[in-house]
Amino acid sequence: MTKSASSPSPAPRQGGKRRRAAIPLSTKHRPIQARGQDTFELILDVAGELLREIGFEQLTTNLICQRAGLTPPALYRYFPNKYAVLKELGDRLMRAQDDEVLAWVEEGGLSGATFEERLAKSIAIQERMVAIHREFPGGIAIGRALRAVPLLNDLRIKSRDMVAGTFADMLRRQYPNTSEQRLQVACRLIVELGYSASEMVVEEPDRDADLINREVCVMFAQYLEHFD
Repeated sequence: MTKSASSPSPAPRQGGKRRRAAIPLSTKHRPIQARGQDTFELILDVAGELLREIGFEQLTTNLICQRAGLTPPALYRYFPNKYAVLKELGDRLMRAQDDEVLAWVEEGGLSGATFEERLAKSIAIQERMVAIHREFPGGIAIGRALRAVPLLNDLRIKSRDMVAGTFADMLRRQYPNTSEQRLQVACRLIVELGYSASEMVVEEPDRDADLINREVCVMFAQYLEHFD
């Protein structure tokens, strides 16, 4: 029997097993007109609200449409699936944090005449990361999903490596005798631990928030104090 033109082709086989088709993560269309932009932003705002309420596993495109008062075709015009919606939200959250950190570095955040001055600067940016995470719609759930969903973990790692690379560029001038490998590893650790600490504070806002922010920054400051 002839296969209809609308039937999806099976994924190619590899090693005798059929490979699962890749899930598309890219936004299908970015609106230019105001009405389309409003719909695009509404989808993201509602998805953020639902993520906070029910988490990523329970989230569906149908639920987003119901809450937003949209038809499924209106959502699918822009996003192929819920993973693409989350990727857009994750991109925005990571970009908001990255932009703040990069501006902090440009303003001399990694430098200071004394240990206490450098520590105070580190605490300030750590607190700002927490604030961005808290203020972003669905920020807590987005952070969880970026770690838990393998398809999206690369987004978080890409952001971490970009910020770590910027740190390395700045610290290379301060520690010219340190090997490139050690410098890169140190910067990745600093960024990863900083993000993890901010997630701890966001997850449990009433439990030792100020102390966690300070202690992780003390670790970084003392580590760099004796880095060479």
